[in-house]
Amino acid sequence: MPITRRSLLAAAASTAALPAMAQDSRGLSIALSARAPVTLNPQLTTLGADNWACRQIFDTLVVPEDGTFAITPADFRPALAERWESSPDAKTWTFHLRKGVAFQKDQGELTAEDVVFTFARQIDPSVVTSAKVLYANIAEVTAPDPLTVQFRLKRPDPLFCGSSIYTMGGNILSKKAFQERGEKFALDPVGTGPYAVDRVDMAKGITLSGHKGHFRGPPATNDLRVLYILDTTARTLAFLSGQIDMIEGARTPGWMDSIRRRAAFAVFDGTKPGSVNTLQINLTRKPLDDLRVRQAIRLGIDSKAIADAYGEMGGQLFGLNPTQFAGSVSDKDLPPELRYAYDPDRAKKLLADAGFAGGLAIPCFTSQREDYAAIMLMVQEQLRKIGINLDMKIVDHTTMQNDNRKDLNALALLSSSYPPVPTQVILEQLASVAEVKPDGSGGTNYSHYGVAMPGVDKLIQQALDEPDFARRVALCQEVERQVLRDLPDIGIITLSYVIARNKRVDLGYNVKSGYAYWPLRTAKIKA
Repeated sequence: MPITRRSLLAAAASTAALPAMAQDSRGLSIALSARAPVTLNPQLTTLGADNWACRQIFDTLVVPEDGTFAITPADFRPALAERWESSPDAKTWTFHLRKGVAFQKDQGELTAEDVVFTFARQIDPSVVTSAKVLYANIAEVTAPDPLTVQFRLKRPDPLFCGSSIYTMGGNILSKKAFQERGEKFALDPVGTGPYAVDRVDMAKGITLSGHKGHFRGPPATNDLRVLYILDTTARTLAFLSGQIDMIEGARTPGWMDSIRRRAAFAVFDGTKPGSVNTLQINLTRKPLDDLRVRQAIRLGIDSKAIADAYGEMGGQLFGLNPTQFAGSVSDKDLPPELRYAYDPDRAKKLLADAGFAGGLAIPCFTSQREDYAAIMLMVQEQLRKIGINLDMKIVDHTTMQNDNRKDLNALALLSSSYPPVPTQVILEQLASVAEVKPDGSGGTNYSHYGVAMPGVDKLIQQALDEPDFARRVALCQEVERQVLRDLPDIGIITLSYVIARNKRVDLGYNVKSGYAYWPLRTAKIKA
């Protein structure tokens, strides 16, 4: 949303009561576009203040370098596990834990029993956890001894550390605290992380304090507050007035420039690639079942122009996997017929060949959320120039998600953040087993690819059965090329997740990539 003097003044009242944590040299504060968290159990988090807090409260067995994603198996570093190995077929993974890792709040030391407990909940169908699909390949997790954990997989996974271990649900719980606290664990959790929960205030935020017994040592800043300010203008004002050290940015064109003009002290941290924004074409709706119409849509969308509108936030997609990930394709990798450079004249000719020389209308809907609405309005304007009128409704985000799940959309924009696991986006968006169902029971294959027309199921299965990482990557690239031939799903842009930070805050590393939350253990406020 645009930030103006009028909007800032209008929001002043809503930030007047914010705690002055940023003015305390001992404390650090971050405000996010989120409502009060329902839980700080990392196995049940949503997206917002809870994920940021959980990243500080808990640890995983392995980690990438701070501020990055681990793209290959060799990129992971020790955390709770000091070393690990896999079998040649990539189906058995053994992790050796650090000795003497302390849980917060005097809950004892980490053992293999805690790790088994954590992942056993994820693979137990009777236990409600989020993102269970990320752990569905785990057949069994056992503890041969108190400091050794072994995972047996159903299928090979050379990138198991990225697909399952370094995930939000892979944060290790204290079995003792979880069982003793029951439902209270949700807002009074116990992990091994650098910060422990002091209190959760539904009106103000989450207050954390340093865990002095952390295995890497206490955090650089002892006091941390994770606040939630859903309104973009109010959140921006809190940052500009110095009440908050770091805020979640608005992923709209021009937001970063507007902050730069008003705050010389602002610096920006952003993940690359951030969210992956794809446009799924419903192959069961005429005339979208005609390849010529789908090719016209692809040629009529100038994804580079859309990415450029976001400045440094935006990145161009050529396939479905971002170019930063293994398994992706880019223009230089593709034959000329699959490059789809913006070409409105060719798009018009394809429409005419398909019988739509006078144009056509396509009903669709999208979310009012800033990123969805802005991207689809630009797509709408570009397609209008080739004779396609998107009869588009903008609805609230929950309604869009629910109606997409009921197979009600002809063109569905999907904005998702993925780890650099080359099979994940193609499995979730292209596999026939993920086909959307009218009763809402299906997945996020909104195009019906692999059902309405032959798809790439065989290639996906070959990739999932391949223990060699390089060969798995090559199979994913073959999937990408086939999808560009069939066009059930169009990569539009990537969009960085951005945090505006007061330059007096030193993170201790540079943010280059990663999830939409990062560790603050080394962050400190400079004098």
